[in-house]
Amino acid sequence: MPNIDLLPALLSKLYENQLALEASILELSNWVEQRGSAEVAENVRGALYTLDHNQEFIKMTLAVLMTPE
Repeated sequence: MPNIDLLPALLSKLYENQLALEASILELSNWVEQRGSAEVAENVRGALYTLDHNQEFIKMTLAVLMTPE
């Protein structure tokens, strides 16, 4: 398999990792908030917004890259 063919698979795995990290960080922010640190939890959620905001573009780009020519 040529290296260029590995790119969509690599990006797909990186995207899966991003989603897993986003979910775990969100769980941690909920845990922090339940223990009285609402400001910290809100800051974390604000940072997670960037991941969420870029998610659709990443998903669409991966679909294009993985479409056979």
